[in-house]
Amino acid sequence: MSWRIVLDRTVSTRLPARFAEQREAFSYDDAPLLIYWEATQSCELACIHCRAAAIARRDPHELTSTEARALLRQIVDFGGRSLPHLVITGGDPLRRPDLFELIAYGRSQGISISATPAGTAALTPQVIDQFKQAGVASLALSLDGSTPRLHDAFRGVSGSFDWTLAGAREIIAQGIPLQINTMVTTQTMADIPQIRQVIQDLGITRWALFFLIATGRGSTIEQVSPAESERLLNWLWEVNRASETSFAIKTTEAHHYRRIALQRMQGRMPEQEILKTPTGRGFGIRDGNGIVFVSHRGEVYPSGFMPLGAGNVRSQNLVELYRHSPLFRTLRDAEQLSGKCGDCSFRIICGGSRARAFAATGDPMASDPLCLYQPR
Repeated sequence: MSWRIVLDRTVSTRLPARFAEQREAFSYDDAPLLIYWEATQSCELACIHCRAAAIARRDPHELTSTEARALLRQIVDFGGRSLPHLVITGGDPLRRPDLFELIAYGRSQGISISATPAGTAALTPQVIDQFKQAGVASLALSLDGSTPRLHDAFRGVSGSFDWTLAGAREIIAQGIPLQINTMVTTQTMADIPQIRQVIQDLGITRWALFFLIATGRGSTIEQVSPAESERLLNWLWEVNRASETSFAIKTTEAHHYRRIALQRMQGRMPEQEILKTPTGRGFGIRDGNGIVFVSHRGEVYPSGFMPLGAGNVRSQNLVELYRHSPLFRTLRDAEQLSGKCGDCSFRIICGGSRARAFAATGDPMASDPLCLYQPR
């Protein structure tokens, strides 16, 4: 593997202490930044890691078009100067025939909307143009291998690699910002530098690396070790800072990337400038704090990777559930974290993966087992 290993364990913790004074800036009590709606579980792919355990046919108990519109109006109820950003995911949201109508309706309500279509033959130039005409803010595609053999084996359908790259090029050609998602597991770990080479010159906006949570079909896949995670996150920080990199890099369910970034930036950048970086803008966000997930049946969860329900938008208001349910209120309180996450001086801006802690221990406030940092 061709990445440089940097493990700095001697850095001072004075910097996160200063950020702790601004904890209100990293707590999202009134509204999330991101709302994920699983529009359907139906998908033509058979991904081996699928959180949703997606199926070929649509669930007859999905939110109807009328109920989906009601959900969009509930999002507007969050109010404030800036509404949460909605990401329509799945399954494959293209399996819903009302998808573009719903995007256009949400846009008419003032909601910024992105979508994550699957890399299948259905992602044609005409469909991508429909996304553009409906007013989508951005799209995201998944690429989990640098070759057709590696990606298609992960996605379970031959041809997905070529469909994904063809779709990516068309999305960029049509002027729609594109995020590439890559799953981090022991199966993909060694190939990640090569995946970066594949996407380097596409013209994407962001590369998002999703660190596996053992849920859904992903419960049968081996996660990377804490040492492997630390090495990869340090490499990602170096790639992110490299002048030749044309896109931002973010991580999902690897919140300790923020700790690594702070350690690496300390002494090089003023605090106010750190907050302007892609890493800094993500400080504090984690399952239930700045994030909420709505399933295809309307169930409300802290994220798509944490199967702890707070209620259902069919009978309860999303705003009330997010702001006042005991589950979400607890998850937003970093002082209730236990174990080494509770002792860590980075807990306000990081907080660890609550979904991974729950998957590993059954306690959503336990320590994230992927982080090897030992608080003093």
